[in-house]
Amino acid sequence: MHNSIPGLGRVMVFLGAALMSASLTVPEGWGEEGVQYGRVGTNVTLLCAGARPGSLVQWRRAGAMALPEGSAIREGALVLPQASLATTGRYSCHGKDSGLLHTVSLQIGHLPGVPFVSCRASDYENFSCSWTSSVDTFLPTRYITTYRKKSQTGEEKQREKSGHVGLCLQDPFHPGTCTVHGSEFWSSYRLNITEVNPLGSSFRLLDITMQAIIKPDPPEGLVVEPIPLAPRRLYVSWKYPSSWPKEPHFQLRFRLQYRPVIHRSWSVVETVNLSEVITDAFAGLEHVVQVSAKDFLDAGNWSEWSAEARATPVRELPTTAIEETTTDASLETLAEEPSQAPNPEPINRSDPLEKMAILVSLGIFAFFVLAAVLVIIVLIWLRVRKHGKDETKPHNFLVAASHLKARPSESGC
Repeated sequence: MHNSIPGLGRVMVFLGAALMSASLTVPEGWGEEGVQYGRVGTNVTLLCAGARPGSLVQWRRAGAMALPEGSAIREGALVLPQASLATTGRYSCHGKDSGLLHTVSLQIGHLPGVPFVSCRASDYENFSCSWTSSVDTFLPTRYITTYRKKSQTGEEKQREKSGHVGLCLQDPFHPGTCTVHGSEFWSSYRLNITEVNPLGSSFRLLDITMQAIIKPDPPEGLVVEPIPLAPRRLYVSWKYPSSWPKEPHFQLRFRLQYRPVIHRSWSVVETVNLSEVITDAFAGLEHVVQVSAKDFLDAGNWSEWSAEARATPVRELPTTAIEETTTDASLETLAEEPSQAPNPEPINRSDPLEKMAILVSLGIFAFFVLAAVLVIIVLIWLRVRKHGKDETKPHNFLVAASHLKARPSESGC
């Protein structure tokens, strides 16, 4: 707790400096000379700059027969109570002879609201932020955009050394956006977007982690081609987005979606390659294909889908025509290469996972068969053993009975 207070103090000092710089710029350049700004719901006083003290002054409003309801002239100044947006307009003060003394353009509006801000990194070296105002102020508005790199440690001294404050550069051709160049992929940043208008300012602080906001641009150069002699196959290829530097440690993986034009549901395949062979396309039907990209290590989000590309697989050919047709060896090899998508047609190459599943199923079946055979053998053996005992008992009884019957005759003799 002791260490958090100085850190908070420095943040407040930084914000105060930013707001102070904003306030210094407020009076300059907000509009033409003779423009006055007022807040909705407050009393607004317009001064007649050319009037002499104590002289009679008349006020008029351009384009209106009368002044706003409730207005009053006090010591040459026009007081407009509880100003509303309808009070906006051009006012002029006049002397006894109706001569023009002064004009002022009044603009009524609201204080700035906390802006809505979102950030995105289209590569691992820069990130951009965009914002929109949460309140329609009806007044001219400017934005101050700064950032500070956050230290990875909690030590105050180290935070001071690494806490570089810089400008998020605004793009004059794309209002409401700014970019931080040369950012570090493994670092975190605190962004400050301050909205300023002639009445005041409001700001939003946003903590940014590069890994969380990474979102590549869509892949480019998508091409889809039918494969000769392969009625259910399409060859698809694409390129990295030009905004993503292709480095060994920052690769992309891709997601391919495709469907016949007449269908609504998509089939999806993921790959790390820059090409893929669709093996379950419908022969003779036009297909639409799109591809998106994501960081190879799953950081951030998938890109938007690329522009569509379309192609139609070749139609089924008679067997005789296939035997008579000769094609290039590379195309034949490509036609035999399966994709990761399921293919209802039998393919010579079996999926290793499918083989493993079959072997496991056969093993389980053999185990149950063997167990059943052993149970049957044990039951037969028990039955035979019991039957043998039953046959032995009557034989012993007859021997004992004959022995007892013979003994009286012997005693008579």
